[in-house]
Amino acid sequence: MDLMDLRGQLDEIDAQIVDLYEKRMDLCRQVAEYKIENGKKVFDKAREEEKLRKVKSLTHNEFNSHGIEELFEQIMSISRKLQYRLLSEHGSIGKLPFIGVDKLDIGKARVVFQGAEGAYSQAAMVQYFGEQVNSFHVDTFRDAMIAIDEGSADFAVLPIENSTAGVVSEIYDLLVEFENYIVGEQIIKIEHCLMAVPGTKMEDIKTVYSHPQSLMQSARFLKDYNWQQISMQNNAFAARKVAQDKDKEKAAIASAYAAELYGLEVLKKGVNQSSTNSTRFIIVTNQKIFLENAGKVSICFEVPHESGSLYHMLSHFIYNNLNMNRIESRPIEGRNWEYRFFIDFDGNLSDSSVKNALRGLREEARNMKILGNY
Repeated sequence: MDLMDLRGQLDEIDAQIVDLYEKRMDLCRQVAEYKIENGKKVFDKAREEEKLRKVKSLTHNEFNSHGIEELFEQIMSISRKLQYRLLSEHGSIGKLPFIGVDKLDIGKARVVFQGAEGAYSQAAMVQYFGEQVNSFHVDTFRDAMIAIDEGSADFAVLPIENSTAGVVSEIYDLLVEFENYIVGEQIIKIEHCLMAVPGTKMEDIKTVYSHPQSLMQSARFLKDYNWQQISMQNNAFAARKVAQDKDKEKAAIASAYAAELYGLEVLKKGVNQSSTNSTRFIIVTNQKIFLENAGKVSICFEVPHESGSLYHMLSHFIYNNLNMNRIESRPIEGRNWEYRFFIDFDGNLSDSSVKNALRGLREEARNMKILGNY
């Protein structure tokens, strides 16, 4: 047979496959209606594993066995998504445990940030909450999460991502550990400045203090000077130390805001090599609330340590037409080579498509948690 004959036969078989697929999906719809009436779960892992074993046994070689397994995994995945959609249409998908609000109650709010006065976190806080914000600061990110968890603060401002240095992994871990939720975000431009006590000349400096990331971001500038570099927990701590020591041999890399606050002289602005360097800060509270006009959802979940697990989880975004704009992974403590995934996607918790996707993920993933809608 020539190629055209072979293609013709393939077209005939494909038409049969489409017809059988549509018949199968109609049966899946009837299964969904039965489950709705009888309160049964959509995802039946044991049933699906049994089905995969059965269809694989019908093949005649190993290559086809693997292929048919992959094909039916997709078919059953699509079937589940149809059933989740029908559950939603019948009002059986349930309500998410978050309350929509038209605005955040920030008038009399008490806000906590990590670091000393003059930290970039403070600058982000002022931009989000205003100059008159009632605030206090703590030494560590954990202390900030504890403050809102215990109620001594209403909101916390925490850095979660820098455009050049990447994510702040500790924040992701704390979002899982604490029952605190993201309700907003603030992005600020980062411009590191070299500062010292007034009257200091560049040739006087022997030691420079800053956060490790800030030292790294300023590496191109620092390579021209034979200064000892000492890491600090926070840029503002570095500026405060230099101000307190009153030693012209010491300098700090921090924000111009910190220099002004501690009475230091800025010797050079923009010592970080990237002119587009920005940090994204999240606004966190202990209430399960979200703004009614929020457009981004953050979640995390774990997946079984099996081939294709993550792929199947991500398919919930595809079939619900949701745009995923970030995925990060963090190792799970005490479980070697297993990971927790953090995902940001466009949407609102009141959207049916978001509800459908989250319902599917909750049933199929391990320990799925909504981190916030903002």
